[in-house]
Amino acid sequence: MAKKKKITRDDIFTIYMDYVIKNEKKPSDISDFCKETKINEVDFLAHFTSLKKVEKAIYKELFLNSIDVLRESEEFTTFDNKNKLISLYFTFFENLTLNREFVIVSLKGCKNQVQSFSTLSSLKKSFIHFINDLKLSESSIPLEGLENIQQKFINQSLWFQLFLTIKFWLDDTSESFEKTDIFIEKSINTSFELLENKFLKNAFDLGKFVYKETFQKKSSVSHEKSQ
Repeated sequence: MAKKKKITRDDIFTIYMDYVIKNEKKPSDISDFCKETKINEVDFLAHFTSLKKVEKAIYKELFLNSIDVLRESEEFTTFDNKNKLISLYFTFFENLTLNREFVIVSLKGCKNQVQSFSTLSSLKKSFIHFINDLKLSESSIPLEGLENIQQKFINQSLWFQLFLTIKFWLDDTSESFEKTDIFIEKSINTSFELLENKFLKNAFDLGKFVYKETFQKKSSVSHEKSQ
């Protein structure tokens, strides 16, 4: 009798994502999940101690895969920091788009922003590691004796920017998510202008774009409903 192949982390990722897409909800109990998907619970627990950790690991894996794809490109190593970050965003959001059905159920199922942050916490650690490697604080406004504080501020600011971009992408209905592409370029340009202390023009430009796409759209929808 052939020996049954042991389940891998990648197998669990695939099964978990398929379950979420099929049922349009996240599983809540390990035993029920394993029973329904025909996974040996002992094998599951050898990799993960909770379903939440599976979900967190999936987002981290999508992000790390995006970095691996970029590092395979010789051209990427020649980019300046801004274009490295933009390239990472575009690659990562291509990955998210390929798995959009899962992401929508996963993140829109979070009851509040705190839950969303928790779901993406492993992704956040990997993202901040990437940002640290860029050494952006060395090219930002000199703050003698406050380098660590400055780096933490940069890390948290850029992480929140990525989080907002994910939120924007989730609601984006434009063709090929072209509005998300615009949002990425404008927000990263603004961030780097801020680091170089000449950001007002781009900040105003980004503000107009967000106002138009968010507040004016909501106002238009409300007006149509009232008619």
